[in-house]
Amino acid sequence: MTSDIDIKRLIPQREPILMVDKLLSAESDTAVSQLTVRADNYFAQEDGTLAETGIIEHIAQSASAFAGYKAMTIGAEEPPVGYIGEVKKFRCLRCPHIGETLQTTITFGTEVEGVTILTGETYAGNEMVASTQMKIYVQVKGSAL
Repeated sequence: MTSDIDIKRLIPQREPILMVDKLLSAESDTAVSQLTVRADNYFAQEDGTLAETGIIEHIAQSASAFAGYKAMTIGAEEPPVGYIGEVKKFRCLRCPHIGETLQTTITFGTEVEGVTILTGETYAGNEMVASTQMKIYVQVKGSAL
């Protein structure tokens, strides 16, 4: 379990666009993160839901938290910087409501020349609300992770 690690040690993002509260677990190529959607969230909409772009950012930051955790385990002192190269097959089944807690599972796949393909699935309770594939590039102290 990794939930006791301050998320700000794992990712470079800060308020008002901090989209992960906790990294709940990280093992092998899979991690689980958590976010409670609050009314003051940068991506909160007038109808009381989280915008689709907020879900994408949450998934990307979940991957960043996982990469940060992996970097920390090999001795990095600062969180790595990551870049989204591509978002593919994004499906939003519904926008989560303010007050809901999201859990996102990130699975890192193939890595080629510093670019990693990952999948992300986001749930509110037992209900899937979104899924996607992304290509990301993560840089740790001048080298790819």
